[in-house]
Amino acid sequence: MSKTVLVSSASHFNQLLGSTKILVTDFYADWCGPCKAIAPIYEQLSAQLSRPQKVTFVKVDTERQKEVAQKYNVASLPTFMIFKDQHVVSTVQGADPRKLSELVKKIAAEADSDGLGGFGEASDSGTGWLGMGLPKGYDNVTDQVDVRGLDLLNADSNFGGARTLFDASKPSALQGGKGKGSAQAGEETKDWAESDTDEQLMLFIPFQSTLKVHSLHITSLPSKDIGAEADEVPMRPKTIQLYSNRAHVLGFEEADDVEPTQAITLQQEDWDTTTGTVKVDLRYVKFQNVSSLVLFVVDGEGDGERVRIDRLRVVGEKGSKRELGKLEKIGDETGE
Repeated sequence: MSKTVLVSSASHFNQLLGSTKILVTDFYADWCGPCKAIAPIYEQLSAQLSRPQKVTFVKVDTERQKEVAQKYNVASLPTFMIFKDQHVVSTVQGADPRKLSELVKKIAAEADSDGLGGFGEASDSGTGWLGMGLPKGYDNVTDQVDVRGLDLLNADSNFGGARTLFDASKPSALQGGKGKGSAQAGEETKDWAESDTDEQLMLFIPFQSTLKVHSLHITSLPSKDIGAEADEVPMRPKTIQLYSNRAHVLGFEEADDVEPTQAITLQQEDWDTTTGTVKVDLRYVKFQNVSSLVLFVVDGEGDGERVRIDRLRVVGEKGSKRELGKLEKIGDETGE
């Protein structure tokens, strides 16, 4: 279903301007051949990049909405204008698919990263860096993670904790560095998590609202230091078990006796070679009303003794807000 909004009046356009950070506008006319030619590209961009209250795509029929077209001096068709915080920041005249696509994707990416606090705190501006594109019809809902209730078992304290995994920033390993500068001058914090005594990790993720979870994006960027032995190199997760709607984190022994909601085995070719990210598709029918997840990394890919995770993103749909406090178990954890 199209996410593009057809502007019905000048006041409607002004209302849209004030309700989103980025407004991508297509000024067109029904008689305009080039407008019709580029329309499918525009709709595709709209489906891929629309974000509630962040990036909105609209169409303005210049024959019907002459007041809007005149206000912004539209002299040729098609004309695409991109507004940021209610101000025009870019204009593309003519049906140039490549130029339009590059410009819109660039500004949409900026909208995802503008004004974000660290460590996954909820923000109206979004949840920052993404290692993979979003599937059509779903959003990055990582801002719904209740960071105050996160729990990560068997994590090496020399590395980042659970909040690090939901940090809004791009992993330092993708920026050519080994860590991020800390508050103490001359120090670096390792902005990823690694397991401690063995390759297993157990992460409890509570949410601020019930979610429909479509998939998880896990980023893991192991690096091999010169001279390091094979078993000293951290591994990417291989076998993962997920448990939905638990009231608290599971113990490792307890997990052996509890049937997971879903078990996943990742292959080496599943990982994106550029961002070090894998998309974990969930059995959507089993993750419809999710108040919490437990992610259990059972083992890693390789001969190492530790597993590394740099970032974790949650993709799906937001549901109703829950009252913070004790989590309630919702539905049958093992049934369809």
